[in-house]
Amino acid sequence: MEISGAERLRVPPGRQQVVLAALLLELGRVVSTDALVDALWASDPPETARTQVQICVSRLRKLLRPLGAVIDTRSPGYLLRADPGTVDVHLFRSAVRDTEILVKEGRTEDAAACLREAVGLWRGPALSGIDAEVLRTKAVRLDEDRVDAIETYLELELGLGLHARLAGEIPSLVEQYPLRERLRALLMLALYRSGRQAEALQVYRSGRDLFIEELGLEPGAELRSLEAAILNGDPALEAPGPDASAARGTDTAARGRPADDGTDAEPVPVPSAQAGAALFQLPTAAGDFVGRRDTVSAVTGVLLSDTDSVGIAVLLGRPGVGKSATAVHIAHKLADEHFPHGQLYCDLRGMHDTPLTASGVLGRFLRALGVPGPAVPDDLDERAAMYRGLMASRRILVVLEDAATEAQIAPLIPAGGGCGVLVTSRARLTGLPGAVRIDLDILEEEHALELLARVIGTDRVTREPEAARVLVRTVGRLPLALRIVAARLAARPHWALAAMVTRLSDERHRLDELAHGDMTVRASLSLTYDGLDQRSARVFGLLSGVEGPTVPAWSAAALLDDDRPFPADLAEPLVDARMLDVTGIDQAGEPVYRFHDLVREYAREKAHVAGILGPQEIRRLVGGWLFLLEEANGRVVGTNLLRVQGSGLRWRPPEAYVERLLADPHRWIDGERANLLAAIAQAARSGLHEECWELASLFGVYAERRGYFDEFSEVLQVAASAVRAAGDRRGTAAMDFATSLLMSNDRRSDEAEAALSASFDGFVEIGDRLGQGLCRAWMADSAYGRGDAESARGLCEGALTDFGAAGETTAVWRPLVLLGRMCVEQGAHGDGTVYLERALRCTETAGDPRAQAQVLYQMARRDMALAEYGRARGRYLRALELIAHPGDPVGEALLRFGLGRAQSASGQTGPARVSMGRSMELWEQLGDHEGVEQVRAALEGLPADSGAVVAVSGHHGS
Repeated sequence: MEISGAERLRVPPGRQQVVLAALLLELGRVVSTDALVDALWASDPPETARTQVQICVSRLRKLLRPLGAVIDTRSPGYLLRADPGTVDVHLFRSAVRDTEILVKEGRTEDAAACLREAVGLWRGPALSGIDAEVLRTKAVRLDEDRVDAIETYLELELGLGLHARLAGEIPSLVEQYPLRERLRALLMLALYRSGRQAEALQVYRSGRDLFIEELGLEPGAELRSLEAAILNGDPALEAPGPDASAARGTDTAARGRPADDGTDAEPVPVPSAQAGAALFQLPTAAGDFVGRRDTVSAVTGVLLSDTDSVGIAVLLGRPGVGKSATAVHIAHKLADEHFPHGQLYCDLRGMHDTPLTASGVLGRFLRALGVPGPAVPDDLDERAAMYRGLMASRRILVVLEDAATEAQIAPLIPAGGGCGVLVTSRARLTGLPGAVRIDLDILEEEHALELLARVIGTDRVTREPEAARVLVRTVGRLPLALRIVAARLAARPHWALAAMVTRLSDERHRLDELAHGDMTVRASLSLTYDGLDQRSARVFGLLSGVEGPTVPAWSAAALLDDDRPFPADLAEPLVDARMLDVTGIDQAGEPVYRFHDLVREYAREKAHVAGILGPQEIRRLVGGWLFLLEEANGRVVGTNLLRVQGSGLRWRPPEAYVERLLADPHRWIDGERANLLAAIAQAARSGLHEECWELASLFGVYAERRGYFDEFSEVLQVAASAVRAAGDRRGTAAMDFATSLLMSNDRRSDEAEAALSASFDGFVEIGDRLGQGLCRAWMADSAYGRGDAESARGLCEGALTDFGAAGETTAVWRPLVLLGRMCVEQGAHGDGTVYLERALRCTETAGDPRAQAQVLYQMARRDMALAEYGRARGRYLRALELIAHPGDPVGEALLRFGLGRAQSASGQTGPARVSMGRSMELWEQLGDHEGVEQVRAALEGLPADSGAVVAVSGHHGS
């Protein structure tokens, strides 16, 4: 610490420096005598402490008098009066505020220079040489502010195109602060913009290795996203133009700035060079879209005209008029420029028997916006409030297809003025406040002819212009009907257009009725259907039995009981005929299909007339879902399903196809959730109660781990009703067991215990020892949670006996781990070790990473009880590796907290803060207030970490 004026003054080290530093940091505010005593003596101050403070103040008054600085006595302590412009810490804070103003004025270059000058005030770590515990925390914060300022001016200068210079400057800063992710991101971006992509990626890889070695953590999402963008050559990473850099600087300068009153503001998270991948859920736009200029202009005007409120456009029209294609076309057109934060999309299935609920759609959208499954509220209003909060500061377009009622849409309207909502519906939705309704009519003749030409070729239309005009009039210029007829002509290039007109002439009367309903659409579809070969026509009718939102390639093979290696070959002729749409590609590389609603209805009619869609076909279809879900779960949890099995039919697709499809079982289950829910409901309606409860039970295995409790509850209700109606005792017991797990996760203990008791009674009645053992294992957990250790032990031993009788060698890990935990908590560490090691071997044999992590967690707790902190750290880190994919937020929160405690006990205070901070962040995301408070209390109890100081001026006039 030093004072510079006309001459340099030296402040004697020790108490005078501590008192002066405390007063300077609170310039113009009273610092109590008690606070100064605490700063000088962390504990056990002498009886003369207050007198010694007075002596220090008196000496400082004499020292500061030549500079015009005055220390006043103000109850309950002292106040230092001086020009803030003479104190470097206040000069620094003022410069940060000036930077924000400069950026708002578009003076990015001046802003960066201002911050560089402010950082130049520092000559080393803040308050270096001052040994005062109370001031050390403030010094660390000052050092953090300095590095934040460095990162901010670097980001501003990157926006000015100075990447080549910065690529040489930033490496030394990264070496000095290797764990600062934002600095590392700025270096990666500078190198990438300088044409040094390989070096940019090496910066990421070396950082990743360091994070894992030092903290046991992967890099944050922003760094990972930036790496992916560099690998993909994302154009968004290129150096922005002058306007973009100015706009970007506005956000940059606002981060981490001090509050206007001179106090330290709460730190604000700083986005890296790439703020993460935007949401993009839109279906593929039609490449042959024509016309609709007035509609596109009207919808665009509604969505963009008012920046203070959400624009809501509702596209209305009859079936087949092209509402969906027009909405998707407009959404793609506006996406990048006007809605840069992404697009949310959902087919509300309003015209189906079971339309999606607003609550269910909000759950999907919240998860897409980054909210973990367990943190999604149950209540509709709470979901809507969370959704509005997340959308308020973003510019996102929401596309909602096939809406039925205002109630289905209203909770999905964002609050932010930068957002837009585009709805398609067959109903007018006049009760939706602020919505502008736009009617979509049939195509103009010139656009209908243009569409025909795009599909079949301009030369054919040119050769037969009159026949082409008659043709588009005959199909009523309805886009759906015109596309299908054109597809048939395209598949038969030797047909004349006049011949197609002749074929349509027999149904001209019904085609005249196009504006009134389905009849003309049905007639148009029949023209294409008549051109299908016998097998394709059969596949067309059979696929109408698939009730989910998409049609997987294997479903055609299941319905036909066909074992060909590439099942998509069965459906592709329907794609060629435009009777089936391709909506994506599955993990096996095969297409995923989707019926247009009207085409699906027509297919059902043809299947009914032909009598081809019977109970056996539906059973094979449902059996395909059962086989794939069971196989996917097996790849996730190994043999550790912990569920009873029924006798439902399993239909197996070709082995090589299954290997490709389930290469990432987590991704497959996540992607097929909607279809699985539909299959469970279909099984229930079709009387396939055995397949129904097995599907529900297997879905619960994954849903419980991933926090999909809404869907879990939905399928349980369906399956439970089905098995009870069928008098299926095993199925009823299995659904009672699954219900108990759902109730436990929802902390409804009484209902959980009642369901578990009913399940146990059911398994006893039918003599199912595996089911009894599962129930006893969970009953033991419940008993121990109530403090009844004796009953818990007896239930664990009973479960082990049941599993032995059932020949189940892996399920025993669950009662074993509870027995081990009880022994450890009762001080019997040797017995506890035996149980836990045996449990670990069982989970390793089963191949369930999450179960292994649960056992390692208990073993680490035992290590902590024995003061074996290094071993505990190793177990916590290993457990975190095991649950890293696809993620387990609850498990990670527990493990991060345990790791932090082990690090703290080993004297690693800095890493402990990081680990516990991540744990608290997870608990906050999950809405678990008890978890948050537990971690917060532990963090507050950690000793200060002197090694965590980041740097600013040792000077420093403070």
